[in-house]
Amino acid sequence: MNVQTKTAPLAARTPDQRLGGIIKLAIMAVGGQGGGVLTNWIEALARENGYDCQATSVAGVAQRTGATIYYIEMAPLSGGMPIFSLAPSGGDVDVLIAAEMMEAGRAIMRGFVTPDRTTLIASTHRMLAVSEKMVPGDGIADPEEVRAAAEIAAKTLIMADLDTLATRQGSVISASLFGALAGSGALPFPREAYEAAIRASGKGVEASLRAFAAGFEAAERGVEPAQVPEAPPSPTAPMVTGPKGLVAQWEALLTRVQALPGPAQEMARAGLRKVVDFQDIAYGAEYLDRVEAVLALDSAEQGHELTKEAAKYIANAMAYDDVIRVADLKTRSARFARIRQQMNAGEVMQLTEYLHPRGAEIVSLFPARLGAWFERSERRMARFDRLVNKGRRLRTDGLRGFVQLYIIGMLKKRRRGNLRHRTEMAHMTRWLDTGLGRAGSDYALAVETLRCRRLIKGYSDTHARGLSKFDRVMAAIALVEGRQDAADWARRLREAALSDEEGKALDGAIQTVRSFAEPEGA
Repeated sequence: MNVQTKTAPLAARTPDQRLGGIIKLAIMAVGGQGGGVLTNWIEALARENGYDCQATSVAGVAQRTGATIYYIEMAPLSGGMPIFSLAPSGGDVDVLIAAEMMEAGRAIMRGFVTPDRTTLIASTHRMLAVSEKMVPGDGIADPEEVRAAAEIAAKTLIMADLDTLATRQGSVISASLFGALAGSGALPFPREAYEAAIRASGKGVEASLRAFAAGFEAAERGVEPAQVPEAPPSPTAPMVTGPKGLVAQWEALLTRVQALPGPAQEMARAGLRKVVDFQDIAYGAEYLDRVEAVLALDSAEQGHELTKEAAKYIANAMAYDDVIRVADLKTRSARFARIRQQMNAGEVMQLTEYLHPRGAEIVSLFPARLGAWFERSERRMARFDRLVNKGRRLRTDGLRGFVQLYIIGMLKKRRRGNLRHRTEMAHMTRWLDTGLGRAGSDYALAVETLRCRRLIKGYSDTHARGLSKFDRVMAAIALVEGRQDAADWARRLREAALSDEEGKALDGAIQTVRSFAEPEGA
């Protein structure tokens, strides 16, 4: 028996009047951009001008993998209690403020920006996300794709480099974003009310007001055109000072560089500066010896491409990253000056370095024979690792922490005798011999082999991952050696290794190579 029931139609719902007239703003910002300050200003602005207001925030993941979303709802005071939401919803945001270009893109992808209602205010400067930095190759996202999407997705669009505008006024981006919000006209408040909110905060008022004015003017202009990067100026040789004997030796090395073919000169000059800065003048002479040895196997018919690539990657191989190099760079006066400039810091600045050396890194600083003795025993290495593998924080703005790192940096004088140097030089020799050994039979493959050195960089875990990928790529290239398309496959393998940190693309490329290069049953 079939029983049919008829459901009564739902009664039409009467809209809740308490939901009407609510203005909804979302701010997407990362640490250091003043998202909380901007939120406080907007709250104060609304309440001082007769509005109920509620603000919430959802913190993003640490280390720049996600922005904090600050959400603000406001409504005119009406005697009743308005119903406010705790988080933004797709298609239901009136104003979206993005403190960085890619945050605007993420807001669009999440549906917060819609062409029927949303005013999008975005700064066009870039702060690279960890997801961009962690890609072994070039993982920087294209901001022009975000710009194109924003022009379609937003009802009103305001785009300018609001970070630079604020910095020029001695302030931070929160103030220029506040000014852009005022200039957009998205909120029913006069400019004077915004400025009053800044004055009421009592902190950095004058600089904030200047940045506010710059943001206001940017909003009146609307969308600034994309900046076409200017061609970098031709590099000029830095002034070299020091003892006359060393300066004369440096000039002699530059004379050797000038004798190289044109395509390789600029790269060799940069490589020479890098290795001499890494070690000393004698090390620079060794570098040019290796480059000249490659030139002897090269030919003008090929445009000296082999020598050019060798000049680049031999320098990278010789100037490897180790604990000594890191300590040296962290204690240079130019670094402290750069940090002061970037952070707008005054004379008083606290700088804490976080170090977490592994046992293997410390052993690599030992004299080669002693370090090799440690490495021969897994038990010794494990014990030593337990002893030193601890996080440490050093205040390099103070004498004690600075001196500790400075002493480590001074170990460069003994670098040539340590285990890490011996290991790196042996690895470089094998790589060069493999690449140059292919020059006679397959010039293009030899060039691509040298370019594979790009896979190795950094130190500690980063270096270990890069070295593992390098070894796998070199092994796969050996499988295609002798084929007409060997160079093309070498390039594909290298680019696959650079495309993602996990190595999934490289796994697929290697499987493809094995499918046609390995004998059946191998």
